[in-house]
Amino acid sequence: MPHFRTSDGLMLHFTDEGAGLPVLCLAGLTRTTEDFSYVSPYLRGVRLIKLDYRGRGKSEWDGNWQNYCLPVECRDVLELLDHLGLEKVAILGTSRGGLNAMGLAMGAKDRLLGVALNDIGPVIDPAGLAFIMGYLGKNPGAKTHVDAARGMQRSMTGFRDVPFGRWMEEAVKHFRQTDGGLTITYDPNLRRAVEAQGAQAAPDLWPFFDALGELPLAALRGENSDLLSEATFAEMKRRRPDMIAATVVGRGHIPFLDEPEAVATLQTWLDKLQ
Repeated sequence: MPHFRTSDGLMLHFTDEGAGLPVLCLAGLTRTTEDFSYVSPYLRGVRLIKLDYRGRGKSEWDGNWQNYCLPVECRDVLELLDHLGLEKVAILGTSRGGLNAMGLAMGAKDRLLGVALNDIGPVIDPAGLAFIMGYLGKNPGAKTHVDAARGMQRSMTGFRDVPFGRWMEEAVKHFRQTDGGLTITYDPNLRRAVEAQGAQAAPDLWPFFDALGELPLAALRGENSDLLSEATFAEMKRRRPDMIAATVVGRGHIPFLDEPEAVATLQTWLDKLQ
């Protein structure tokens, strides 16, 4: 499995497959490269790169939990690009990954070819953040993947027409089975980092979104998202009338990315990049 060592000594896991336009997939706050397994078959003709942030998935945990922050994660991304010898890359960013993409647009725009945002914008809805804090850093009460899948099916009320098999896939991706039950696939100290960041005044992220100007941009919103509001999505479209935008019907936070609306939007974005 490919790894690279960051400037502060951590080994981070990534995958690198295919050839063509380089597209880097950046996952959500607690997620891993597995977030993009559903959409990967649809992203043809590209060099698809996926990264596990520090403290997540198959990457090493950081002994200093304060490094679980956007500036350090953006630095890790740039160091991965340097490791791969890539001058520029397009980014498909889900949730936290989209925030990192906006941060890179502000600080290293010359390394970006374009950005696609999956259910994220410059304003984080408090309802969605509260839901995340309800589980962040905690092992689930479910003892098996089947129990976890049933729990997801009940609690993810913003999702419609999702077969149980998909929730099973999600449970297997995001929890490890142990003799004592299920465990999370990331450092529990990530919660401490988010709490510490939440104790500070929230920065205005609209300038970060505006920094995406002139880059080919796509954005998806789950119809029932509790993190990206309709009002924020509308303002994003007002500021970037050329943005390729779509609402994914019957989905909350976050769309799986293999829905027809998502696939069509990403394909249009890739066509524009190429």
